[in-house]
Amino acid sequence: MHKTIDTMIPASILAAAIAAATVTSAQAMDMQGMAMPASPAAAKPAMPAPAPGAPGATMAGMNMPGMSMPAGTAAPPTASASAAARPMAGMQGMQDMEMPAKQAPAGSGAPAGALPSAKAMPGMDRPGMSMPAGSASAAAGTGPRRADADSGGYTLTTGPYIPAGVKPPRMADQESFGSVLVDRLERAYGHDSGNWTAYDVQAWYGRDFNRLVLKAEGQASQGRLQDARTELLWGHAIAAYWDSQLGVRHDNGSGPGRNWLAFGVQGLAPYWFNVEATGYLGDQGRSALRLSASYELLLTQRVVLQPQIELNAYGKDDPARGIGSGLSDATAGLRLRYDISRQFSPYIGVEWSGRFGRTGDYAQAAGERRDTTDLVAGVHFWF
Repeated sequence: MHKTIDTMIPASILAAAIAAATVTSAQAMDMQGMAMPASPAAAKPAMPAPAPGAPGATMAGMNMPGMSMPAGTAAPPTASASAAARPMAGMQGMQDMEMPAKQAPAGSGAPAGALPSAKAMPGMDRPGMSMPAGSASAAAGTGPRRADADSGGYTLTTGPYIPAGVKPPRMADQESFGSVLVDRLERAYGHDSGNWTAYDVQAWYGRDFNRLVLKAEGQASQGRLQDARTELLWGHAIAAYWDSQLGVRHDNGSGPGRNWLAFGVQGLAPYWFNVEATGYLGDQGRSALRLSASYELLLTQRVVLQPQIELNAYGKDDPARGIGSGLSDATAGLRLRYDISRQFSPYIGVEWSGRFGRTGDYAQAAGERRDTTDLVAGVHFWF
């Protein structure tokens, strides 16, 4: 009997300490404008208060700012319910903090799924911590966005940079442009072949993907056009730096004129080589192939060294024009130019030209040399 009483006394002391701690916590969590509901434990009979030295009488390690714990003396049992319902004044550090709204409980009279307003929780409005908007309001604020919404009111047709009466530019292959490039307009001075004037011109007009191309190359000596080639082509972009070309070619000068159907490609090869490769089909079974390549080596921002080579081959002899089958002639030149501006550059250089096979034989029969080396001077410009 004596042992049983000794065993039950510590258990009763521990239960009283837990009840006192619950009441004490309810007193400390006194938050302005937010009353805690009465604890279910408050309806139970109060346990006797523990002795001052009993465990749980004090919680010395729980002194937090704004949540100070009262003295370890237990509150009277009759004050448990009123202390639990008292406003939580000890949690004033959470004043003005806006809490996310919760759904209304079932049976409260509010529609199912309704969200109570945050204003129903006084003292919970903290600047910078606004309650997230509901899904309905977010969907209502979302709409189509204009591409020029952030341009400050500028468009392709309005703004201070659009002069009055000038058609604004358009993109996406909607504008037509044109350019003329005079790659060579030069005078050649030869020791044995005499002096002569040469030209090499390209012009085009059209859009990014389709354009009309005009090519003209020839030379004149002693006031007469010795040899000339003129091509009218339709160019179509097939890659970022390449155009296919289809059209016609006409040869005139010494001998009878010749007409050809032309097809080929022109573009910028890797390592910045300008390349042209064109095939030709003529009447009476004639055929020809022309290859041309050049490179611009920038010694400085204005001094440019330009090597250039050109090859011509024919499928059959044409004695009337002094042309033999196979590799007919080749030209290699080296020109040094100075860019006064990006659109105008004088130059000097040297050029070698040779004729091979039966073409060389025809040249010797006419009293001309198979190969010559000439000094050249001219201008390179475009607009």
